[in-house]
Amino acid sequence: MNDRPVSPLAAVPDEIGGHDLLVGKKVVVTAAAGTGIGFATARRALLEGADVLVSDFHERRLGETVATLAGEFPDQQVVSHVCDVSSTEQVDALIASAAEQLGRIDVLVNNAGLGGETPVVDMTDEQWDRVLDITLNSCFRATRAALRYFRDAPHGADAGSPAPRGGVIVNNASVLGWRAQRGQAHYAAAKAGVMALTRCSAVEAADYGVRINAVAPSIARHPFLAKVTSDDLLDELASREAYGRAAEVWEIAATIAMLASDYTTYLTGEIVSISSQRA
Repeated sequence: MNDRPVSPLAAVPDEIGGHDLLVGKKVVVTAAAGTGIGFATARRALLEGADVLVSDFHERRLGETVATLAGEFPDQQVVSHVCDVSSTEQVDALIASAAEQLGRIDVLVNNAGLGGETPVVDMTDEQWDRVLDITLNSCFRATRAALRYFRDAPHGADAGSPAPRGGVIVNNASVLGWRAQRGQAHYAAAKAGVMALTRCSAVEAADYGVRINAVAPSIARHPFLAKVTSDDLLDELASREAYGRAAEVWEIAATIAMLASDYTTYLTGEIVSISSQRA
């Protein structure tokens, strides 16, 4: 029996309102259709005053997402672009489309990822390759395309502003990039790769005035996660956290918004753990 005291922080907090962190920013979020962290991030960006392009492979769900967000934020721009992040051509087209539809890009949030539970002894090459491709390779493709955009974008007066042009990339990693967990070798390897990509690309991105950071959530429960992970495992993982609960998706999105904002101008190449790290 678990006789651990119940933390006051176990109670799910109310979502905080916007604080104008991203007013005037143009934000692109991948894998944003549905109910997960991507959707929450797009909504948080709008709540903080940004215009947003949401992308996803699922065209119907993407359309529903745009309708939902545009209905809640009628005075801001909400556009979309269907994209399969496993395709270099489609990712390059996504960045080009975002720049055209939004007028420019200020922030890219790489949220696309694919998980699942499979022991290494039973894992096929196809399972390994699929998770690595969607979770790690897609982050590389989008980062490369965005850096090329930021490198070549107009600067200073040519951009309609006296300030130098630049940008921000925020990647969605995972504490599994550090932790060990059964059945997650492919996903953990991919997320560790996202962390390494974040650190190395950030050093290069500084040449273009671009900051690159990542968040590493422990567990944020949402309907999509429940489709690929058992309830028993989710309950167990949540119980191990210091608060005794999983994060709400808006809590992850709020940290992403902070990293995307001008409140973190001296932060790059860092992985921000959104968890207790099992303190």
